[in-house]
Amino acid sequence: MRQLIECVPNFSEGRDMAVIRQITDEIEKAEGVKLLDIDPGAATNRTVVTFVGTPDEVIDAAFAAVKKAAEVIDMRHQKGEHPRFGATDVCPLVPVANISMEETVEYARKLAKRIGEELGIPVFCYENAAFTEVRRNLANCRSGEYEALPERITSEEWKPDFGPNEFTERVAGSGVTAVGARDFLVAFNVNLNTTSTRRANAIAFDVRERGRAKREGNPITGKIVKDENGKPVMIPGSLKAVKGIGWFIEEYGIAQISMNLTNISITPVHIAFDEVCKKADARGIRVTGSELVGLIPLEAMLEAGRYFLRKQQRSVGVDNDELIKIAIKSMGLNDLKTFKPGERIIEYLLKEGKNKLVDMTITGFANETASESPAPGGGSIAAYAGVLGVSLGTMVANLSAHKRGWDERWEEFSDWAAKGQKYKDELLRLVDEDTNAFNKIMDAFALPKKTDEEKTARKQAIESASKYAMEIPFQVMDTAYRSIEVMRAMAENGNPNSVSDAGVGAMCALTAVEGAFLNVKINASGIADKAFTNDLISRGEEIAQKAKACRDMIMETVEQKINEL
Repeated sequence: MRQLIECVPNFSEGRDMAVIRQITDEIEKAEGVKLLDIDPGAATNRTVVTFVGTPDEVIDAAFAAVKKAAEVIDMRHQKGEHPRFGATDVCPLVPVANISMEETVEYARKLAKRIGEELGIPVFCYENAAFTEVRRNLANCRSGEYEALPERITSEEWKPDFGPNEFTERVAGSGVTAVGARDFLVAFNVNLNTTSTRRANAIAFDVRERGRAKREGNPITGKIVKDENGKPVMIPGSLKAVKGIGWFIEEYGIAQISMNLTNISITPVHIAFDEVCKKADARGIRVTGSELVGLIPLEAMLEAGRYFLRKQQRSVGVDNDELIKIAIKSMGLNDLKTFKPGERIIEYLLKEGKNKLVDMTITGFANETASESPAPGGGSIAAYAGVLGVSLGTMVANLSAHKRGWDERWEEFSDWAAKGQKYKDELLRLVDEDTNAFNKIMDAFALPKKTDEEKTARKQAIESASKYAMEIPFQVMDTAYRSIEVMRAMAENGNPNSVSDAGVGAMCALTAVEGAFLNVKINASGIADKAFTNDLISRGEEIAQKAKACRDMIMETVEQKINEL
């Protein structure tokens, strides 16, 4: 499986798009990487760039970008709201798929070594790539910012990990770069109805993990309390894995809490947003919205949508688009500029552009099925029958969750709706996967067969593809059968006015099971491994029998309840 890492370099230029474009052009030229996002900020004078790809290619692209940034950005003239100490200020690598943090650390150090030795730029390794504990924290590495570099990099304590430890003419222009390996970080700003940086900072200190310095007497003007080592004693903030400061954004005329959520499994965006709302309200300040800088994982947005629906005691068993819409509205992500999921959610940007059956209109899907093309065939249609069936069951669950007088039962039905959505999503995937399985067989039959070696390879490819073409409709059977539990629960306990919908859902699910089973059996005929085919057919027969029995029980309940209306 292909390894993927993300690279999120921050360049100390956010105003001159011509300069920014020269840097990002270097990334776009690289093979094996995809540029996902360019997010410039005029007030911060900083641009956050995000790209993803295979590790070696990402390293090459990052190196080229750092080199270009040192050529086009002169740190002797750079000013902005954001802390900085280099033309490429930070360059973190983030594991995305099929790669461990340990492996990512090795790539980060490899990149740092190249930058230091080949470009003559001092480099600190931070976060998981740090060689010492004190350098794990970026703030320690960047202390004093660019202006402190002449003294710091020549000291024994802050000698760079790679590159020169002299403040040469070259270093004066490029500054220093921090290269790291970290978990997925979300840069998240919360907007306030104030222009006061001091008030914004107070709220930031309330929530960030580091908190604020403890003082004697007056908590604002009192003498800072220090420990036995002479370091300030800190009063921790309310959120773990959060860094934050307050600042004023002249571009929008407001103050913000600027946060880095360094581990969104500990503090997700929705919890950070709500906590800032509480702390701001306690200080007489209102949150007007929020701003996402860079990208966010899909699940973070979905969980935010679920969180705000639960607060309203509404069902969370809705589709992803609805969850994302709820998240955007609830956190005011459109407050300063339009939040476009297709440009901000990393999984959406990584989607391949090929057409899918499930993305067609229902008319287009029907027309494609009716055409002379052999695909989509019965397997895909069976899967889609299952989609329609469990969608009806999910609808009944959502209607029941919102039924007047049933408010105390909303969570019970929400859980059923959420289950239904999972079955629906899996069956939607199988609609296209069944057609893909058919295409794999066609590709195998098209392989050359002139030599004995080619004949053997072709035979093996056909056998493997045929087995896969059996396995996919079997997955349809299994998923559609399991989905019947939603329709059964809704027939027995859901809104009685929608009991017929639960019945139709059960009939569709049985159609999916029995239709997919026909495809399991027909694809068995060309497979030499009879132990494999016999096992799958035997298990398929058991599922078909169970599904029919479930459908019959549900229909008995449906008929009874209709007669009672």
